[in-house]
Amino acid sequence: MTLFDLETVRQDFFSLFGLPRQQGIDADRLDALYREIQARVHPDKHAHLSDSDKRMAMQWATHVNEAYETLKDPLKRARYLLHLAGHDVRLETNTAMPTAFLVAQMELRESVVEAKDAGDVDALDTLLRRLKNEVKAEFDNLRVALDEGNLEHAGALVRQLMFQEKLLNEIDDALACLEG
Repeated sequence: MTLFDLETVRQDFFSLFGLPRQQGIDADRLDALYREIQARVHPDKHAHLSDSDKRMAMQWATHVNEAYETLKDPLKRARYLLHLAGHDVRLETNTAMPTAFLVAQMELRESVVEAKDAGDVDALDTLLRRLKNEVKAEFDNLRVALDEGNLEHAGALVRQLMFQEKLLNEIDDALACLEG
């Protein structure tokens, strides 16, 4: 890759880092590749260049950061893979989820509220561990769905995982509130 190769910047994020287009990636390798590329394109390294080249360096650094942020987050990575495959996850228009999933999430949310109101840190920790285990299993299912090209199922899992990650954040916030 030349320093400001426009053809490279047009590549998908996986190609930019020389990684295979798949959900399962080596996070340590991604980190190392990111540091290597960022060291070459960081604007501070190009302060001596013309204004146009400095702008190009800034655009490159921004592009590399965006690619890294997308690939390091499993949910963003899955959404990106679905986008590359031409599959619209329809986040705004398709809110349908299995009834059992929704009921379980409502029950979890109620349990979180009850534990927070009671000041029960142990209960919140238990709920957090339980939900993290469920999310881990869903990410495993998502990886399989993407690897097998089952885009509809993968899209449904992405929508569910977004819902679950929001609940994880709510539990984290409740814990921070109680422990703070």
